[in-house]
Amino acid sequence: MKITKMTAGGESVAVVSGSEILIEDVQSALDLMATVRYETDCDRMVIPKSLVSESFFDLKTRLAGEILQKFVNYRVKAAIVGDFSGYTSRSLRDFIYESNNGSDIFFLPTEEQAVAKLSMLK
Repeated sequence: MKITKMTAGGESVAVVSGSEILIEDVQSALDLMATVRYETDCDRMVIPKSLVSESFFDLKTRLAGEILQKFVNYRVKAAIVGDFSGYTSRSLRDFIYESNNGSDIFFLPTEEQAVAKLSMLK
């Protein structure tokens, strides 16, 4: 795992990258939040979709809700970046739509859009 600290709009955003799945369950999400905070002192992070377990995107597992609730509870703003067009679940599309209209968690196509969005938040 690699964490790069970027600054945009006067805000620091941590961009996580790597080749292995980092978020598999609630504990691994908490571990990632702690690592990012410790290494970068950032409370905003960009996470590539490839680093998130596919079970996260199956809403029946309740994993997405549990994990994202932890992000909100710990006041960490996050953007998951990737192509979500391959998912056919209407529930997941609605979940992504609602998240994108909120102020804590976003599902965006590019890292650049994610950094820009997270840097605009107060």
